Amino acid sequence: MELASILAPSAVKVISTVSSKKRLFQDLGDIAFDCYGINSEDAFSALSERENLGPTGVGRGVALPHARLAGVTEVTGCFVRVEKPFDFDAVDRQPVDLIFALFAPEDSGVDHLKALALVSRSMRDASICAKLRANTDTAALHALLTDNLSNKAA
Repeated sequence: MELASILAPSAVKVISTVSSKKRLFQDLGDIAFDCYGINSEDAFSALSERENLGPTGVGRGVALPHARLAGVTEVTGCFVRVEKPFDFDAVDRQPVDLIFALFAPEDSGVDHLKALALVSRSMRDASICAKLRANTDTAALHALLTDNLSNKAA
């Protein structure tokens, strides 16, 4: 699986501040609509419902919200770097500033899990996270994500 096929360059954003998890999910829904045509309200609802099952803040400033949606035909992703970390109720109670969201078809099993595992493994890499935090250019962030994360899939 190649991350470049999941993450469109336009789905990488830098946001100065996020006031809440709810606001972040609204922003992710808007990005999903703009980049992939996913209904933004459905994306927001699905992310919120998934988050209610358990936190997707995996620690060290990283969150991996994800959801399955009717009408989505392939796994897609959105990446947001927040300049001012915010409380996400992460497992380590640390504020979050790197968010990689995944949207998958409602009936996807293996592809969704493979994408989530790929992103999760790579976002645990401290050197990748440091490079992501050191950049504000979305093209550079996309290149870092797709080069580093795709290479780890092999």
